[in-house]
Amino acid sequence: MGKPMVLFLCTGNSARSQMAEAFLRQHAGNSFDAHSAGLNPQGVHPLTVQVMEEAGIDVSGQQSKSLNQYLGKTSPKWVIFVCEKAESSCPHVWPFSLQSESWRFEDPVDHAGDELERLMKFRIVRDQIEARILEWITENSIDSVIENQFENKE
Repeated sequence: MGKPMVLFLCTGNSARSQMAEAFLRQHAGNSFDAHSAGLNPQGVHPLTVQVMEEAGIDVSGQQSKSLNQYLGKTSPKWVIFVCEKAESSCPHVWPFSLQSESWRFEDPVDHAGDELERLMKFRIVRDQIEARILEWITENSIDSVIENQFENKE
């Protein structure tokens, strides 16, 4: 049995969902198959690359992907919406996922301000996403252990 797939969704797949995908790979890539997509892919934002590099994760090779790349072609165990717009625009229940969750983070791409203020907003959102990923891993690793114990008894 392969690793359970987790799909992070947002509007542009340029910042929040890219960060979530990268953090899940970094912290639990051996337990989960992490992916991300957007309703209207905009390319990975340069400040996303910069702030993730500051955190020790290279996302320069990641690409912005369309939701259409996954619809009807994959069966994620979890679909996690990281923005309100994607959640309201997508089906409320992903037809093939076992669970969906909503984690709403501000979009750092839309933040007004000078370059330093925008960079600070990206850092804040990055740190919020990493904290939520670590919490989620803890919650779901316990579930995975229990699930695997039941599967091994059958």
